[in-house]
Amino acid sequence: MPSESRVSARGGPTPGPHAALRAGVAWEVLRHAVARRAEAAGRPVLDVLDTGGGSGSFAVPLAGLGHRVTVVDPSPDALFALGRRAAEEGVSWDSADGGRVRGVQGDTQDLLSVAGRDAFDVVLCHGVLEYVEEPAAALASVADALRRGGGTVSLLVAGVGGAVLSRALAGRFSEARRALADPAGRWGEADPVPHRFTVEGLTSLVSEAGLVPGEVHGIRVFADLVPGSLVDTEPDALAALTRLEAEAARQPAFRAIAGQLHMLAELPGEL
Repeated sequence: MPSESRVSARGGPTPGPHAALRAGVAWEVLRHAVARRAEAAGRPVLDVLDTGGGSGSFAVPLAGLGHRVTVVDPSPDALFALGRRAAEEGVSWDSADGGRVRGVQGDTQDLLSVAGRDAFDVVLCHGVLEYVEEPAAALASVADALRRGGGTVSLLVAGVGGAVLSRALAGRFSEARRALADPAGRWGEADPVPHRFTVEGLTSLVSEAGLVPGEVHGIRVFADLVPGSLVDTEPDALAALTRLEAEAARQPAFRAIAGQLHMLAELPGEL
């Protein structure tokens, strides 16, 4: 389970601006979902679990909103960076002000033993399911971490369509065809991503875990295809690209070719 995956869902390295786009579009959806969950629970402070959360690109802002956030990640280096970022933002676990965030070393295989069962209102599972050996088992553990009264899961996974498109645009047509036909969405033996998902496949996986699938957004529809030099040198290019990504995220035609898919899923229950 990589920490805030540094490998693009389409098969290459993910530069900084791309990570910012991912966080920007997904963050707005997540922020509103957390607010709805807090309102439904009747509690302003929620317990949030971020599995594979690395250095805290989502965890620290959530703690800044006042929530208690536990990050489970296998990388000591990532957890060290998380602690430093949390301290800089004043949301360390022992902070008296605002939310709190702490890091715990572990992965999806020991998630419940290190984080707890039936303990969280919201669970983030970003960039995890595409790398674990058994995505269904990992998602089952995520669901078991939610409180039985109801909870929300935020899933961010690699998309098949984005990989097919990027391989084709790179002139690697055989690899594109292989990714299109492969059940795991892989374009070859050198592909660094073990699993990719379609909207239908992700929906089925979520339902099998006892969760209710919600709306799916496409993340990084264009970002991986735009030359980094253009984003870095053209005035306001990153802001304009971010707006374009946000507007395309909900449209099925663009969602189908996105590098990543973001889904909110709910655990039904009486709150």
